[in-house]
Order: sequence, then C-alpha cells, then structure tokens
Amino acid sequence: MKPTQKPKNPYFSSGPCAKRPGWTLDALKGAALGRSHRAKIGKTKLADVIERSKAMLQMPKDYVLGIVPASDTGAIEMAMWSLLGERGVDVLAWESFGSGWATDCQKQLKLKDVRVFKADYGKLPDLKQVDWKRDVVFTWNGTTSGVKVPNGDWIAADREGLAICDATSAVFAMEMPWDKLDVVTWSWQKVMGGEGAHGMIALSPRAVKRLETYTPAWPLPKIFQMSKGGKLIDGIFKGETINTPSMLCVEDALDGLTWGEQAGGLKGLLARSNANLKTMEKWVAGSSWIGFLAESPEIRSNTSICFKITDSWYASLSPEEQEKGAKKIASLLEAEGVAYDIGSYRDAPAGLRIWGGATVETSDLEALLPWLDWAWNEVKAAAAKAA
Repeated sequence: MKPTQKPKNPYFSSGPCAKRPGWTLDALKGAALGRSHRAKIGKTKLADVIERSKAMLQMPKDYVLGIVPASDTGAIEMAMWSLLGERGVDVLAWESFGSGWATDCQKQLKLKDVRVFKADYGKLPDLKQVDWKRDVVFTWNGTTSGVKVPNGDWIAADREGLAICDATSAVFAMEMPWDKLDVVTWSWQKVMGGEGAHGMIALSPRAVKRLETYTPAWPLPKIFQMSKGGKLIDGIFKGETINTPSMLCVEDALDGLTWGEQAGGLKGLLARSNANLKTMEKWVAGSSWIGFLAESPEIRSNTSICFKITDSWYASLSPEEQEKGAKKIASLLEAEGVAYDIGSYRDAPAGLRIWGGATVETSDLEALLPWLDWAWNEVKAAAAKAA
C-alpha cells in the first residue's frame, strides 16, 4: 500500500543540503545588500561568521579561520596549491573527491613524490600505511561513499608533515580532533544548510608556519594566495575576503549559526545527526532489501548516508539494470514529492544516498522510510510484470 504520511520537508540532498527547520526568506531580511563587503557593516558580518564558527566548533584559539572562494573545492585546492611540494605527499582516496585530490596532486601540480592509497567504495584504505614525515591529504567523511575515518587516533601527534583534511560533510556533525589537523576545509552548503559558492579554511600554527617559510615552485592565482612577503595575509582571517562574497549568502550563514546555537551548539548538532543515523540503522536492520554501503559501523557516516540494494533478485541484474532500478526508486519518490535528490553520486555504485545532517528532522526520515519500501516494491513488481 502506498503510504499516506509524507515528510514535511522532502529535501534530502547531500549538497546543497536542507535549510534549517523553519527557514524562510525572511531570515535574510538583515542582509547588507548593496553595500561593500569592505564597509564596516560587511566586514563585521564576515568576521561574525568566522568568530561564531570558531566558537561553535571549539577550535583552538591559535588556529585561524577564513572565508574563501569556490566552496570546499576552492578551499582544499587553495591549501594544496599553497602548501604542498615542500616534502612528499600521501593521499588517501576511498570515493570521488579524495580521488580528485589525488589526481590534482599528480596531474595538475605534478608533484614528484606522491603516494596514493585507495580503497573501494564502502571501505577505508589501511590508515597505518601513512607516513607522517610526509604531508597527508584526506577527506574526513567521504560524501559520495558514506565512509568516514573512525577518529583521529591514526594521526601522529608528533607528525612532521601537515594533516590536510577536506571535512566538508563532517564539520558540525562529527567530532574533529583539532590538535591532529593542520588544515580543515568545508563549505556553508553542507551540515548548516547554507548556500553554495563560499568555502572556509582553518589553519593550525604549523600550517601558518609553512605558508610563511615555503614558496611553491609554481605560480599561484590571486584567489589562492594566503601569504605575502613571508607573512600570512591575516586580513583574510578577519573578514577581509580575497574576492567579493555574496552578502546574501553571508546573512544565510549567520542565520544557520544562530539556529545552531539555539539547537544546543556543537553538542546539539552532533546529537541531531547521530539520531538520524540511528533511525536509518534501525530501518536497515529490519529490511530484507537494503544495506549500508559502509558495512562497518565504525566508519559509517551520519551525514551522507549511502545505501546499496542487497536483494538477491537485484543482485542478479546487470550493472546497467541495477542502475536503472536504483534511479527508478529515486524518481518515483521525487514524483510523489516525498524525497528529492536521493540517488547515489554519479561515480558511486548504484544505490541511494540520503542526507542525515543536523538540518534534517528525524521525524521526516521516519516518514520517508515506508515510502522507500513502497518504491522498492513498485520497482520489483514492475520488473516481474515485464518479465
């Protein structure tokens, strides 16, 4: 039977992600539109995003945080182009974006000493292979695979290289061991439900020292430059952005932070994401047709929750038919106005991906689950009828 109750908010995309509960355009009424981002009002708002983010994330006081162009991609590329090349680099890749950073190190930066440790979707590479005398580039949470690192224990406290972490779908949803991380990047469009195009980059004192003592062999575009004359351009980390930001997006980011503070700060946000994952785990445990792409609970994401279809009939299909079946589930639910954008990422195995970050209400996930079962049964019944 087709369910009757629908999620109040059908937005389960893994980016841009659902707006915070209760969000309307009225949240942007205070935006400094038509004003220079260099005017006092603009700089104050930009600095406010930085300082409130640092406070909520409980970032060490000696770390610096800045707003940069081009979302998380811009932030991580800025880090790689500015910091790498001083020593050998290890890159960990277990999904699309980590593989992309490895490709950039090898084919764009053309670094001579790069080691890439890869794992299939749903798994992690052996973290013990990492040599902390080298710089290490990795994602904390693989957005396209639903696989995260279990913790920071594998990162050496006495490392000589830098730990450069793309944490875009982890920050505000997972514990970040700041003392183990030298560069952390993310975007507003993930856990806090902000708008795209703006990234954030946090630097440890060790990363700042590298910027001030090392000059890459290649030219750096202006939007990547974080130091000048051997000194950090500290204005970037006080709200003086490299290029013009959208003050409408800035206002939205501030609104998200206000909501996060009211939702219990970091502890409250983590609890919301963890509750969402538990809801999905309970459903999967009682299901006969679906499982997690990340089979091990220790490495399972609580934000980009990725699923594979485990039914024996489905497993007998060709890869092309499997992909069509998974896409049909997603399209059926979109047509019903129940769930939008829940297909797996284009490079990932056929399946489903449902965002469980803090802006998603657990009650909406609970309402979605019967619909997922319904859509699966519809797809399987249609295939049986066609056969």
